[in-house]
Amino acid sequence: PESLLDAAAKRVAGSWAFERVEGRFQRIPEPVQRRIVYWSFPRSERQICMYSSFQPGRAAAAASPASAAA
Repeated sequence: PESLLDAAAKRVAGSWAFERVEGRFQRIPEPVQRRIVYWSFPRSERQICMYSSFQPGRAAAAASPASAAA
C-alpha cells in the first residue's frame, strides 16, 4: 500500500506546480519536498518526450549572446 506521504505528495504534484507550493508555504520539510518533486515528473514516455523537446525561449536565446560578450 501507498504511504500517506506518497499519496499526499502525488495529489499535490498533480494539482500544483512545485514553484507554487514553495511560494505559498513557508516551511516544507525536506522529505516532503523530495516526494512532491518525484511525483511532479511525467510518468508516460509520451510526456517525457514532449517535455524534453522544448527549446529555449527567445528571452533565453537573447540573453546568451549578451552574457557571452561580457
